[in-house]
Amino acid sequence: MSDALILEARKKFHQSLIETGMWVVDSIGVPSNADVGDRAKAKEGKYNVSTLIAQKMAALAGVPQTTGAKKMGTSAGVKFEDLIAQFIRDTFPHLQHLRPGAWTVLSLGNQNATKASSFAQYEHLEYLMELVSTNGKLMTVLGNDYVVAPDIVVYRGLYEDEEINADRQYISDEICKMAALRRKSGGKPILHASVSAKWTMRSDRAQNSRTEALNLIRNRKGNLPHIMVVTNEPLPSRLASLALGTGDIDCLYHCALYELLEAVRQFGAEYGRDDIVESLENLIEGKRLKDISDLPLDLSV
Repeated sequence: MSDALILEARKKFHQSLIETGMWVVDSIGVPSNADVGDRAKAKEGKYNVSTLIAQKMAALAGVPQTTGAKKMGTSAGVKFEDLIAQFIRDTFPHLQHLRPGAWTVLSLGNQNATKASSFAQYEHLEYLMELVSTNGKLMTVLGNDYVVAPDIVVYRGLYEDEEINADRQYISDEICKMAALRRKSGGKPILHASVSAKWTMRSDRAQNSRTEALNLIRNRKGNLPHIMVVTNEPLPSRLASLALGTGDIDCLYHCALYELLEAVRQFGAEYGRDDIVESLENLIEGKRLKDISDLPLDLSV
């Protein structure tokens, strides 16, 4: 009997992280998702909490040790975005019985021209950008806080009248003239979700995700898209810096939450750190932190 589709996609996602060199353990025992500052200590055989948890997590996920260098910089971030986007493509569009639609999943990267203004809820921002670019006083007042360029977008295509009226006459030229879903209305595709990809979480990166989310919330016209963040951060306190609270992001998703939870429990038992275990369990029980396997079903809401 084959695995469930989402389980297969999760395994493929983890394997892709390993094969691309994103998720590895280096020659001195520091996993690539541990705090980069640990490497100096690791040469002396000393590890802090981030590395110790990441080591246990890597062992549970079958992450190998390598002599190669950790992937760094922009290329690693774009690759992480691409792999998350592929995981979503491998899962969410198959759930048509739960959330039908003509879905597209794009990893935008740093150079892609697609912005939030490419979609129906934010198309007015394009006009605003044109005004600001030619008016220095407006630039001084408004800045560019309204510009949002998500890492990954999931959007829904528009429908021809013939598709809407497939089984009976629902619409005509006399009505529904401004409906966003109708291609004849002349609108843009509908942004269904914005997904931010953060391989690890430092305080500044957490706040970047929060700022992007708030911009999407306050600048929209129409329905609010899902606002999600995916990370592979091993330290519960850093996860809490973004996951705690409500009102900005839908939820924080972890690449390997089941492995992380077991790793934290092992660490807590070994070092007497029940506080760290409790912190992570509180995030999970409060539904502020979920596994990446939950993301496709949450997109179906």
